[in-house]
Amino acid sequence: MSLEERKEYLADCRRIVVKVGSSSLTHPTGKLNLSQIERLVRQLADLHHQGKELVLVSSGAIGAGMGKLGLKSRPKTIPEKQALAAVGQGILLHMYEKMFAEYGQTVAQVLLTREDVADRRRFLNARNALMTLLGYGAIPIINENDTVAVEEIKFGENDTLSALVASLVDADLLILLTDIDGLYTANPKEDPSAQLICEVEEITPEVEKLAGGAGSALGTGGMATKLSAGKIATNSGVGMIIADGSRPNVLLEALSGEPVGTFFTPREYRLQCRKRWIAFGTPVQGKIFVDDGAKRAIENKGKSLLSSGITGVEGSFDLGNVVSITNSLGEEFARGIVNYGSREIEQIKGAHSKDIEKILGHKDYDEVIHRDNLVLCG
Repeated sequence: MSLEERKEYLADCRRIVVKVGSSSLTHPTGKLNLSQIERLVRQLADLHHQGKELVLVSSGAIGAGMGKLGLKSRPKTIPEKQALAAVGQGILLHMYEKMFAEYGQTVAQVLLTREDVADRRRFLNARNALMTLLGYGAIPIINENDTVAVEEIKFGENDTLSALVASLVDADLLILLTDIDGLYTANPKEDPSAQLICEVEEITPEVEKLAGGAGSALGTGGMATKLSAGKIATNSGVGMIIADGSRPNVLLEALSGEPVGTFFTPREYRLQCRKRWIAFGTPVQGKIFVDDGAKRAIENKGKSLLSSGITGVEGSFDLGNVVSITNSLGEEFARGIVNYGSREIEQIKGAHSKDIEKILGHKDYDEVIHRDNLVLCG
């Protein structure tokens, strides 16, 4: 995408999700960086006055709790993080509400866990609530619900959460504000010759190798999690920018088409909401291995997955679960919602659809996964 095309694309972006990390909101002491938050709020308010619809995914609750309680290092256990989030979330939201009110903006707090996205009904409820808030002209402020989250249902960091939210609300653009200018050819903190990459057209394995380790002491995400978020966003038809949150007017410059940070080109084809949920919203519960004929039929002809093309099953899953569909080498190429559980599929694998009733004693569907519930990956 040329610079002019990028400017055009960004100028047309109406619904924008902005994610800001702990390192951009707090001092190294853990206490809130009030001047930084004020600059962020001012830019968001200005964009809202331009007619943009905005969703803010904000970290910082645990960091704010650390500052309030006088802790100097981020805790490692779930109960400690939950306690600090309970203290800090109110502080953080109060600060946002006070600052946005100065510009006449209304904010709304939304706390999510992985289960809110993984469960289809809760996913739709969250989507409807967010869409209604945007319709009212409010700015939803979203964070992971750290106070009640446990390891099994945590997003892990807000980069992933922000990408899922961008997909959830049909956003045009996701902006990740962090403590680095964007994606570099190497770690700029270690290699002075590292060059900023202005645009990434596709997140390939080579691009993923450029990502380093974890982020700052106050955050949980690093460049690797931002690239994972980028895969969710761009495959959902959402453009993404990684930029330095401390840069003055970073949001306004980025949306004006200035070469700020690293821009990730979205795919031209935007998946339907249901298929985005299948691909990214819920964890897979198992694997189905298929032969080359079934793979070609799914990839090239848009066909459903039939029992005759299945060669193996891995894991224990039930009717309605999302599973990974892999080739004979175990390489995933699609995901889908199954019409039969793993035990039943194990019995009917390789059999023709007309024989399912004879084998199982019943036949609810001809297809193991209907094409409407299938989405290609990669």
